Amino acid sequence: MEWVTLERVRVAPAPPAVRPGVRHASIRGVTRTFGVEEELLLVGHDGAPIAKAQAMLDDVQPDHGPLEAEFMEEQIETATEPLTSLTDLAAAIREMRAGAQGAAAQQDAHVVAVATSPLPIIGTTVSKVRYLRARQEFGLTAREQLTNGCHVHVGVADDAEGVAVLDRIGPWLSPLVALSANSPFWQGDDTGFASFRSQVWARWPTAGPTRLFGTPEVYHEAVAALVATGTILDEGMVYFDARLSAKYPTVEIRVADVCLDASTSALLAALARGLVETAARDAEAGTPEPYAPTELLRTAHWRAGRSGLTGDLVDPRTFRPAPAHDVIGALIEHVRDALVDAGDLDLVTDTLGALWSRGNGSMRQLAWAAEYKHDLGQVALRAAEATLV
Repeated sequence: MEWVTLERVRVAPAPPAVRPGVRHASIRGVTRTFGVEEELLLVGHDGAPIAKAQAMLDDVQPDHGPLEAEFMEEQIETATEPLTSLTDLAAAIREMRAGAQGAAAQQDAHVVAVATSPLPIIGTTVSKVRYLRARQEFGLTAREQLTNGCHVHVGVADDAEGVAVLDRIGPWLSPLVALSANSPFWQGDDTGFASFRSQVWARWPTAGPTRLFGTPEVYHEAVAALVATGTILDEGMVYFDARLSAKYPTVEIRVADVCLDASTSALLAALARGLVETAARDAEAGTPEPYAPTELLRTAHWRAGRSGLTGDLVDPRTFRPAPAHDVIGALIEHVRDALVDAGDLDLVTDTLGALWSRGNGSMRQLAWAAEYKHDLGQVALRAAEATLV
């Protein structure tokens, strides 16, 4: 993903001129760039995970698209370019998945968009010094870290806008966990969670929600202080639910499971961009940050991982239980203006309607498990088919 500068495309009359040296945080009628990174499981013809990442990268062809190794040999990462059109992003996600499958097929493997393996697995750490050191330093947490997420990057003007966004989007991230939930199985067991990946990921020392930072200086001081504890290896292991990207001029939202189908990934990205734009507008208007104690954010995140779309969630407006349908509706209403201005509302509404009808990844995996009498290899193979739709 090459994000050299923040690209913003005018889709309305030209905004007022911006004086040199004066930050103009958010302009209505301007569409932010966004992009998606997805981690995909690699499985064999029996649905069991196989260690093929390095072999794929050694033999990758130009039409397979950009692929990268992740922490485990049983997973591969794809990334779209930064784009402005939701339709283009959805097409790019499908293209990246198809390219990854082309590379996997050369190794007699399938790529599967599930956030944890349905079948039991002892993962194989990629032979990079950093990953091997992490395996040594973090014990079972690292050895069991075969989880696949979906990370959405949304362009921001600068760190000041980025921190203003981070300070405002926290309450609305747990609904994204519920929408994307796609990991009901762990080591061959039905966990009772829609997103067990969120539980496994929470083992890392820096994972989870954050306090208010207020300024870029405070944010960067917090990151430096975490590294200075000697507990984590480097800044790359600051695994906040949402963070300033160390590589790109973006806010990176990291809470979601990898989604079973590309349309849900695109939906997730549209909502993430809507949250960033809404937060930036609120900051520019001087709207105070929402009341959101870290302990309530953590509990809301846990609830979303447990229930997904099938039970109550914690309503970000009240921090009281509410049906998932109502909470997701509140999220859409919260970002509606941003979705309209970006031209995303109709596609978001249609995709969300389809998601309510068929269920998210967790619900579909559980249905397949029932259909195949808990043959989880067949669940993985059905998921491999859905990955490429």
